[in-house]
Amino acid sequence: MRNEQEVNRAIERYSDTVRRLCMIHLKNHADTEDIFQTVFLKYVLSSVSFESDEHEKAWFIRVTVNACKDLLKSFFRSRTVSLEEIMDQPAALPEDNREILEAVLSLPLKYREVIYLHYYEEYTAPQISRITGKNVNTVYTLLTRSRQMLKEKLGGKAIDE
Repeated sequence: MRNEQEVNRAIERYSDTVRRLCMIHLKNHADTEDIFQTVFLKYVLSSVSFESDEHEKAWFIRVTVNACKDLLKSFFRSRTVSLEEIMDQPAALPEDNREILEAVLSLPLKYREVIYLHYYEEYTAPQISRITGKNVNTVYTLLTRSRQMLKEKLGGKAIDE
């Protein structure tokens, strides 16, 4: 079990990453907060010692992705509809950013995941390969395909523009 100082440092350092990953996967604020608590509880109870800050960050990403996948596969989740899907809430993002975010969120999970890790967390393809357990060439292929999908969804605007 970790001490309070370690936990506070981890929350300060990784809370944004964990929340963003949850939103990418779950598209739901309530589930995001549940998974956020689950991930940090696992950290508190974990006895894993990390080789470096990068190793620790990769652990948080992997645990978060797995927790999101577990939630998405759950019986309850597959048989309900969230309130956010029912209610049409106005977005606070500027129109250009909202359009890009909606395009990214509409991608299949395997593409959404690599786009998020590459553009938002600034990981390279070899780093994404280690985090996701996918072959590095597969990551390059997924990035290329997802960029093409986004370009089509955004009407020819490349996401790097």
